[in-house]
Amino acid sequence: MKRHHYVLLVVLAIQIGVAAVVFWPRQVETLGSQAFFPGLTADQIVSVTITNANGDSVTLQKEGGVWILPDAGNYPALVDKIDPLLEGIAGLTGGRLVTRTEGSHRRLQVADDEFVRRVDFETAEGSYTFYMGSSPSYGATHVRLGGEDETYVTDSLSTWDVVATVASWIDTLYWSVSQPEVSRITVENANGTLVFVNEADGNWVLEGLGADEPQNEEAVAATVRQATTINMLRPLGQEEQPEYGLDAPSAVVTLETASGEITLWVGAQDAEDESYVLFTSEADYYVQVANYSVRRLVEGVRDDYIQQPPTPTPQGAPD
Repeated sequence: MKRHHYVLLVVLAIQIGVAAVVFWPRQVETLGSQAFFPGLTADQIVSVTITNANGDSVTLQKEGGVWILPDAGNYPALVDKIDPLLEGIAGLTGGRLVTRTEGSHRRLQVADDEFVRRVDFETAEGSYTFYMGSSPSYGATHVRLGGEDETYVTDSLSTWDVVATVASWIDTLYWSVSQPEVSRITVENANGTLVFVNEADGNWVLEGLGADEPQNEEAVAATVRQATTINMLRPLGQEEQPEYGLDAPSAVVTLETASGEITLWVGAQDAEDESYVLFTSEADYYVQVANYSVRRLVEGVRDDYIQQPPTPTPQGAPD
């Protein structure tokens, strides 16, 4: 073999060695428990903003010892849901180092502009940011402190604990009244006016049905439920806005009780998610409600409440 062949073999061997070092699979580096915010305690956190990959965001803020949603007219948040979040943030640790390079951030979904969750929080000492990314295994999540390149795997906090929807942090029951307390419900919508009466035996009936018009009990019961219990998607605030559409409502529902009348106004429909704005005379907040939760109030017509006879089977057709 000629000399230059030996040189080529040596160069090839070196290249193979370099490739093996660069591309050989490595185990995740274990460093022990790495505290992200040493010395931080849950009670020091006064504000948290959570943003998800879709751009949805929710801010929780502590005012006078009470947690509220400042972007929704200071609507009260539930402490029993927020406390575990604060404990999780204060105790966030990363025991395994995955990468020290910025080039891996997008792949792990912890980049500044590509993440599963971004969490911004404040204390009296300053502001902090961390990113939560993909899950390499059950119960594990990639996490990176804002401004740092190092990315870890943590099992002390998951993206399921850090949700960017308002409904996750509030009591979604907006308003309700016991059906026996209501004697009469009037529903006015674009299709006309419907009146439901609570009879002495506790059965609800649609007023004005003829003897040959059997009532659709299921439809009546569903409408009464929608009129007496309202669950919300999110609060909007305490001030009416023109875009709420309450000057020309989609439906007006009046409930008569022994203590007086209660009115519900169903306003404009959102073009994107088909939800509606709703307000009641018994509450201080305007809210967004799901389409299905007020559909009968908005779209109901008289024929919906008449039990239709079964469609006859054509002669000769199989049963």
